[in-house]
Amino acid sequence: MEIHVVQPGDTLFQLARQYQVPMDRLIQDNQLPDPSQLVVGQTILIQRPEVTHTVRAGDSLYSIAQTHHTTVTQLLRNNPALQGRDLVFPGQVIVVSYWDRPQGELTVNAYAYPSISRDLLRATLPYLSQLTPFTYRFTGEGQLIPPEDTGLASAALQSRVAPILHLSNLDEEESFSPELAHALLSSQEAQGRLIASLLDTAAQEGFLGVDVDFESIYSQDSQEYAQFLGRLRQALGSRQLPLMAALAPKTSAEQPGRQYEGHDYHLIAQNVDFALLMTYDWGWAGGPPMAVAPLPQVRQVVEYALTEFSPQALYLGIPNYGYNWTLPFREGSRAVSLDNVEAVRLAWNRHARIRYDGSAQSPWYRYVDDSGAEHEVWFEDCRSIQAKLELAQEYRLRGVGYWNLDRPFPQNWVLLNGTTNIRDGM
Repeated sequence: MEIHVVQPGDTLFQLARQYQVPMDRLIQDNQLPDPSQLVVGQTILIQRPEVTHTVRAGDSLYSIAQTHHTTVTQLLRNNPALQGRDLVFPGQVIVVSYWDRPQGELTVNAYAYPSISRDLLRATLPYLSQLTPFTYRFTGEGQLIPPEDTGLASAALQSRVAPILHLSNLDEEESFSPELAHALLSSQEAQGRLIASLLDTAAQEGFLGVDVDFESIYSQDSQEYAQFLGRLRQALGSRQLPLMAALAPKTSAEQPGRQYEGHDYHLIAQNVDFALLMTYDWGWAGGPPMAVAPLPQVRQVVEYALTEFSPQALYLGIPNYGYNWTLPFREGSRAVSLDNVEAVRLAWNRHARIRYDGSAQSPWYRYVDDSGAEHEVWFEDCRSIQAKLELAQEYRLRGVGYWNLDRPFPQNWVLLNGTTNIRDGM
């Protein structure tokens, strides 16, 4: 697999000739909405099929998989144009394998809101080990509040993906509430009630693990939070269900700030099976323009986490989004969030050249809007994702966790499949 960065004058026809790959393969693998609209600085993934199968009458993905000693899931991964569907027609060419072999193995987790497009979900599930629907909530008395739609768990199970129950301290205003967490952590009775409900819900809905995501909790609650995780882990262990905790991206034990102080890595490591490092949002809606997940900062978080956790207990968080800031940045202003496909489309519409920050390992560009205001956009592309996957492999981490699936990023999944052996389940 190669990553081509579009240069001035490049066309898809020229790239197909240069790399000796059919143009329709480039279009399918990169899911290009308009192949004529290439942006200077845009990335194009190049894959070379090794073994292909031309569909005959009566073939199905299952029969093709049996013939070539592979799996339906792997065929879906190798053929993104199928969009997760087992629908083939005579004469269609199915890629069975590519010349490049994936290196290393990762467990791939991803979060999704109940409102996610079912077409997008179906197209993405083959690339996942786990799916974590966002989110179950709770009251201060320990009553569990389910999301409006819990059908994602069954969709995951049907695709042989492990569904993970996500529990957060979000309140009715969609904010992470330290007060709500404090009320729960101050009451053994409320914790017992919540733990019992979590066990019942996991059994009823088919969840195969629990992910606790308490954010912005009070520093004085850090010990009680770790103890709650320990009680929950013990209860889940009786059902052979693992426990994960989502952690603020700390680089030291005494890092100041509400986001960090309630997460004691040392205590939490003793009370969970796995941890997700939320290594993103350095560039955020309320801050100045910068990469969402600059690699040097991500590396610092990983290196600190490894002083408390084993590598096989850690998941690296990967963002599936970017931001568009209006310049000059002013305190109190808010950037607009956008998806990575949309960021490339916006660059085309604004005749912007995409640049790449070699230190942050992230693409960015500037443009001027119709009113004359300048904008700066930071997002993710194949190069920035590859850098994060290589970091996870370098430190032999257990896996990666994407926030979140609700926005399309087709190149990411092609890259992941081409470079990584994706584990099943936990």
